[in-house]
Parts: sequence; structure tokens; C-alpha cells
Amino acid sequence: MAADAPHKSKKRKSVSDGNSDAGKTFRNDWKTNTSPAKKMKHSKTEGNDYNKPVKKGSTKPLKPKFETKSLKPKFDKSKNKHLAHAERPKIPSDKTTMVPDANATKQDRKKWKELTENRKRKRKPHYDLQKELVASWEKMRQRNIELEERSKLISETLSKMKGKIPDIAGSHVSSRVLQTCVKYCQPAERDTVYEELRPHFLKLACNTYAVHLVTKMLDHANKEQRQGMISSLHGHVASFLRHPVGSAVVEHAYKLGNATQKQDLLSEIYSAEFRLFKGIIPKGKGRLADFLSGELPSKKNAVLEHMTLALQPILEKGIVDHSIVHRGLMEYMSIADKTSVTDVIQQLSGPLLVRIIHTRDGSKVGATCVIHGNAKERKRIVKGMKGHAVKIACDEYGSVVLMCILSFVDDTSVVNKVIIRAIEKNLKELALDKYGQRPLLHLLCPNARRYFPPDVLATLRLTITSLSTSTEEELSKHGHIEDSGHQTRPSETVNPIPSNDENDQSQKMEDKIEVDVEENNSLEKTSRKDPYTRRFELLIKSGLAQIATGGAESILWKEAAGFVTSLHRAIADVGALPQVNDGVQADEHVVNDGVQADEHVFIQYHSSRTIRKLIMESHVPDGIDAPSFASILWDVALKGKCKMWAQGHSAKVVSALMNSADRKVRKKAKPELQPLIDAGMLKVQNGNI
Repeated sequence: MAADAPHKSKKRKSVSDGNSDAGKTFRNDWKTNTSPAKKMKHSKTEGNDYNKPVKKGSTKPLKPKFETKSLKPKFDKSKNKHLAHAERPKIPSDKTTMVPDANATKQDRKKWKELTENRKRKRKPHYDLQKELVASWEKMRQRNIELEERSKLISETLSKMKGKIPDIAGSHVSSRVLQTCVKYCQPAERDTVYEELRPHFLKLACNTYAVHLVTKMLDHANKEQRQGMISSLHGHVASFLRHPVGSAVVEHAYKLGNATQKQDLLSEIYSAEFRLFKGIIPKGKGRLADFLSGELPSKKNAVLEHMTLALQPILEKGIVDHSIVHRGLMEYMSIADKTSVTDVIQQLSGPLLVRIIHTRDGSKVGATCVIHGNAKERKRIVKGMKGHAVKIACDEYGSVVLMCILSFVDDTSVVNKVIIRAIEKNLKELALDKYGQRPLLHLLCPNARRYFPPDVLATLRLTITSLSTSTEEELSKHGHIEDSGHQTRPSETVNPIPSNDENDQSQKMEDKIEVDVEENNSLEKTSRKDPYTRRFELLIKSGLAQIATGGAESILWKEAAGFVTSLHRAIADVGALPQVNDGVQADEHVVNDGVQADEHVFIQYHSSRTIRKLIMESHVPDGIDAPSFASILWDVALKGKCKMWAQGHSAKVVSALMNSADRKVRKKAKPELQPLIDAGMLKVQNGNI
């Protein structure tokens, strides 16, 4: 360190003296003795900052104020290679020369068009042929063309394409031309096209444009040709179902095939044994679970492993829109163990399930996911239906899944936001739709045989074999399960209705409704929330109860009696309107601009039957201070007018008063109705609705 001190002072002296030789010596010494960190701080600058004066008491020189020069070398801008990219002269390309300017002459445009045509000819071998086909196609696809002229154009077009059909079928232009030809051509010409395309069927089935030609050929092929096309798929079904384009061909063949052909296509998903040997599944055992019931466990494990390898890529890619995939998933879940079924439910829970529930087997898969899924999975399923609730409700099979959600999902706040709000906005459309009214009826009368067919009720109580053990254990905690398949709830009692010989049939019908409500209610116990509480939150708290008139277990009478009474009065007010006579009516509601309005509600066929049912089944539960529907209708619309309505369809409404469940109404109406009955003007049927 002592030896270095004089050396440092010598440096300062040389700097202060401003000697150029000393400065050179200093710079050389600095390069050898300075650390890399200090080297980073120094750069070549204009002048030498060490020639500047030093502050007194400081060993460092003053920080100079100057501008640093760029370290980039000076290049001659006259040379192209050193110019900036924006300053370089533009080299005209082929594309720029092809596009004419706005001020170009006709010759330039003609030249540009010729260049374009030549390039397309080089790129497309059949370019000239396709131009001719498009010209003919524009004529033959018109609707108002004569059949003879169209047949002539098709024959000419097919003769031009003869021998070249497999090469041009993959083009978006030629594919459309061929589809029109296959649709309208003669059977002999269609056979020619089929024979030419048969060796290339699998290749065309995976082409984006040719796939439409293949499906069109399946539609218009005869029985032998269709069998040949389906047979060519043998051994490729599993791989095609993983293909986003080829899967559409398998699905189309599956829909058009008969039962044997469908089973052959489906069996390729099961295992290699089913793929190699056709017809291995005997008749009467269409379900895979029935076939494997008497087989060894090793065979079942092999089938499960193969189905997992076949279906897992399909779920990962999201190609789940096809009914053959839905059937395969349902078969897989029927034989798989608990872990495998849980994994499938977890994968499908979400927006993916919306694309499945439009088929029969798809609705069963969706119902299984809702019934056996946990709370998080059910919540994801409901959220995935956001924006699609109305469309799902109006679907034949989607409405069944929606009914499952209304029966099993405990998170009613999510159901109200996603489903109930959508139902309220489209209430009229759903109430008048054949399938859209199912969710509404299910909320009012769950599992009622009167409103739902047996296959729908079977889907609502669908269980999986591997999950049934845990379900039964959970059910045993809540209550006991009867041999008939439904759980008894002794705490719930049916409200008594006065009965006599005239209303025995009505009483039986009330009991039948209660039995339907109780039947298979055990599955609802897989959810933690009580079914009555869930229905109360979905009907009453959500405001949906304004559309209903009763409901099983008298839920609306107990929770929203005011809504029910107001609706009854509204119906009675409509019934109190006068009848139309000779097309002239004083009331403005009936005639409008010379056009007669609908028939009176007592005369119209369907409305008269509905009002008759309401009269016969109208009673108020004990503890509710409100008039029944029959009482309101008698006071507002029928009192003193029974003779006028004792004919036609309206006679059924009047005669229903004698079979009403309300004893007070029967007592009030008897003095006025008995003379009509004695005179033969009115016939009373004993409770037959």
C-alpha cells in the first residue's frame, strides 16, 4: 500500500499539469489497475475531463459538462448497405407491379388480369375446369329452373369431371358443384360418382370441404352403397372421432345406419376385440353392462382401459357434440369404477356439458353429472348454462337436465341468477312451449306422472352402479327407503279434503299427485337442502310464484296465497265477459276492426277443460283464509247464468260445480243446477276429468 501512494500522487500531478505524455501514461496505468466496475463508468469523450480543475480538499476532478458523441461508426450514406431501412429505395415486387393504379389504362388492367390468371393456372392444375363448373353451377342450383334443363347441365358437368373427381373434390368450389350434382342427378350418374370416389372415401372424409360431399353421398346413397361406405369406416371409428372433421362423417353414418350398423360403429370404441370381430355382442344385450355381466373381470378391465384411451382425447379436444360419443360416455360410466366416473364428471362439469345434453344419451350423461356431482361441480354446470337457459328449456332432452338442476342443486342463488331470471324474461314463450313448460311444472308438482312421461322420470332417478353404494349409505342417514323405490316422510301429511260419493274420483286424483311427489324423492336426499325449502326459494323468493296456481304440498297456498287468489279472480273476470252473438259484441275486447276475437273461455275446447279441472280440484288448505277458485268463479261469472252455459263445451264447466272439492260451492250451486239436471239439459259425470 505504501508503494502505491506516491504512484497515485504522481497521477494527480500529471493530470493537473496537463502534460499529454503524462496523460498517455496515466491512461495506460488506469487500464491495468482499474476494476471492471470503474471501467464501465468511463467512455471516450470529446476532450479530457481530467484537465479540468480540482476542488480544494477533494481528490476527485470536477464532473465535466459536455455531450457525448455517438459510438456508431460513420458510414457513407451514398451506399445502400449502410442506409436505414426507411431510407432505402423500394424494390418493386411482383405483387406491386400486378396491382394497377387508379389512373392505369385498360391495357395495364388487362395485362394485370392475365398475369393473375397465369399464376392461378400454375398453382391450380384444374383452374380452367373449375371456372367452367362454376358457370354451370350458378344455373343448375337455381330453384326456378326446368327439370330437363337442370338434368342436361348436370350430365354435361359430370362428363367434364369424369376421371378427375377425386382430385377436385377437395376444392371449396368443386365440392359445392359435386354436392348439387349428387343431389339432383340420375341414379346411374350417382353410381358412377360413387364408384369413382369409393377408393378415396377415407381421405375425403377428413378434408374440410370434401366432408360435405361425403355426407351428401350418405344421404342419397342406396342401401348397398351406404353399407359399403359404413363398412369402409371399419377400424377407423376411434381415430375419426378424435378428428374435428372426420368425426362428422362417423356421426352422420351413425344416425343413418340401422341398429346393426350402429352397434358395429359403437363397438369399435369398446376394445380391439370388438373392432376385429363384428357382431360379437349378441342380440338382446345391446348395453355393454349386460354383455360384461357374465364375463371375467380381466375382460372388463381390458374394455375399460381401451375405452379410456379412446374417449379421453375426445374430451380433451372438446369434440363432444356427436350422439355416438354420448352413447359411448354413458356406456363407459355404467361399467367404470368410482374414480373413473368421478373424473369424467369433473371434466364435463362446465360449459362442455351444454354441448352434450341435446340427445337422449347426452341428457342421461348430463343428469348423471348433476345427480352425482359435488357442490362445486354442480355450480360450474349451472354457470356454464348462462345465456343458454331458455334454449335448453325448450329442448326435448335439455329440459330434463334443467329439471335435475332444479331438484338437486342446493345453491339456489346461482340457479336464480342463471336460470330463473331467464325463465321470467321468456315466461310466455316457455309456458306455451311443449317442452319449455316442463321446468315450471316440475317446480309446482315434482315427478308428477300426469305431466311427465316415464322415460323422463326414469332419467330423473338415474343412478350409476359404482356410485350407488355411497348414495344408499347417505340415504340411510336421512330416512328409510321402501321396497317400492321411494322414501316415506311421515312428517308430511296430505291435507284432508271432504269426500263423499260424488268426489271420490277427485280424492283419488289428489292422492295420486301426492304419491308422485313422494316417489323417488330419496334421490333428492343426495343434496343437503330440504326439497321443500329449495322449491320455496326458487318459486316464492325469486318471484316466479306469480305464474302458478297451486303446486304440490300446497306450497303456493302456504307461501303466496295472495298471488293465487289474484290469479283466480283474473280468470273469473275473463269468464264473466259476455258471449259473442252473431259476430257482434258490445265489448271492445271481442271485436276489433271487423275481426272477431277468440272464443269465450267457457266455449273454447282447451280452456273449458282447464277451468273444469280447476273447479273440481279447487280447495283451500287448512289454516288459509282465502276463497277457492270454484267459489270465486261462481260468484263472479256463473251465478244466475248456468242455464245460458248449459250447452256445448261450456256445459262441462257448469257440471263441474257439482263435483267440486269445495263443499260450500256444491251447496250454493245445487239449487240452480238441480232443475237443469232433472230436465235433462245438464249431465253430471261423477268426477271423471
